[in-house]
Amino acid sequence: MTLSLPADNWCRGEGVDTSHALMAMGISEETPVDTVELALETIKAIGKVRVRGKMFDPDSNTVTVLCECREEIDSTKVPTELVVDEGVKWTLVTVEREQSSGLFSEKLVKFLQDEGKSLDDVTQLCSPVLSANQNAESVIRALNDLAQSPKNNEHSSYRRLRTFSGVHPTPPGEDNLDNWMEHAKFMVDEYEYTDREKKRRIVESLKGPALEIIQAVRMSNPDATHMDYIEVLESTFGTVESGEELYFTFKALHQKPNECLSDFLLRLERTLNKVVKRGGLNVHEVNKARLEQLIKGATESDIMLLNLNLRERRSDPPSFLSLLKEIREEEEHELARQKLKKPSKQYVPQITSGVNAA
Repeated sequence: MTLSLPADNWCRGEGVDTSHALMAMGISEETPVDTVELALETIKAIGKVRVRGKMFDPDSNTVTVLCECREEIDSTKVPTELVVDEGVKWTLVTVEREQSSGLFSEKLVKFLQDEGKSLDDVTQLCSPVLSANQNAESVIRALNDLAQSPKNNEHSSYRRLRTFSGVHPTPPGEDNLDNWMEHAKFMVDEYEYTDREKKRRIVESLKGPALEIIQAVRMSNPDATHMDYIEVLESTFGTVESGEELYFTFKALHQKPNECLSDFLLRLERTLNKVVKRGGLNVHEVNKARLEQLIKGATESDIMLLNLNLRERRSDPPSFLSLLKEIREEEEHELARQKLKKPSKQYVPQITSGVNAA
């Protein structure tokens, strides 16, 4: 399945390169963003996934998400459907990259974009008084010069950060602090921008109280770096709980009614990451703490804990990804077993009584 024009516009609005774009449809509105990302990352061909936008579909009462994938999308390696918990299927939609273009101008523009250049750069390198044949030769030479020159990473295409204001509850169309912080740190880590450019892209995503905080920082310290901006926002709008307090919160987490074990594990992991960041737990003790709390808090999944032998593995606890994979595989097996137990419906003819009309 390929994206239509409106989806292309969605990619453009979110600053997502269509060659790295993937849409997932039919997702429950209550499904957390990190659950969606982890589920899609099981498709190895697309690499790391980040949700960049969400849209509610009133007809199906589900959500469609727009994702940015680290790897360039090859539609032949992406399934049309992804089976998730309890037999729910998400429809996956990719953008097929055009194999050829009939217009030279389209090819030229794409080449210039890839090189971080514009048509003005070509014009400046070409003499305006040349003949037609000479113009063609001049364009070729100019394009070759552009190809040899360094790319301008400052102006290459990039995904804009979602808006963050620091207002509670989070207004529609904005990110909460955790999601915004994750995307901001991903941007500054993955893209080779200057500190000035990183600060500009952080500021352009802010509004309201968050923007006012950064404006105050800029006035008091003009030399503040992009990491200073991020740290100030995190300390201002983030949790005020200490590492020890967050650890006690983590130890009190329990599985909710009808919550599958994999979702409970994801919920544990989010809190556990905060505990480590705040210094409430040594990173070397993370795997043990995660497994202990999973066993303690999984009040709805005793049989699954037995099937996975998790209690016997306390001395050598698995990593988060290994544990998540094992649990999801067991959930799929359990779902398959439940389907086999369901009796097949048999056709029973109806017998009606009556007197034939004379």
